[in-house]
Amino acid sequence: MTEINKGTILYVEDNPDNRNLIRRVLEAENYSVVDAFNASQAIERLEGNKVDLILMDINMPDMDGYTLTTKIKGIQRFSGIPIIAVTANVMRGDREKSLEAGCDGYIQKPIDIDTLAQQIERFMTRSSHA
Repeated sequence: MTEINKGTILYVEDNPDNRNLIRRVLEAENYSVVDAFNASQAIERLEGNKVDLILMDINMPDMDGYTLTTKIKGIQRFSGIPIIAVTANVMRGDREKSLEAGCDGYIQKPIDIDTLAQQIERFMTRSSHA
């Protein structure tokens, strides 16, 4: 019996090691993972896939995750997709800054892979009942 796919997650992250780790963790939990290593690729992936949730790295070389989140939320057909900031920025105010940019949640790095699936599950459930 095959497990039911729980949804498609777009993971925007410029570090290939992080992308591979998170992909393995999420696929083991029956999520489909589409990844992008920069802002323009993220927009392309959004246009080419039905994405249920976005994990957004904040520190990226071409455009930071705050700016990209604001841009995605400004596009009508993507505005309802939950975006979770994934960042090593854990200074006071960073969480607020990501929420102000339009992120629906915040996960700090290093990511706790034991709780990642539950954290994502919470956001997926919230968005499907919105």
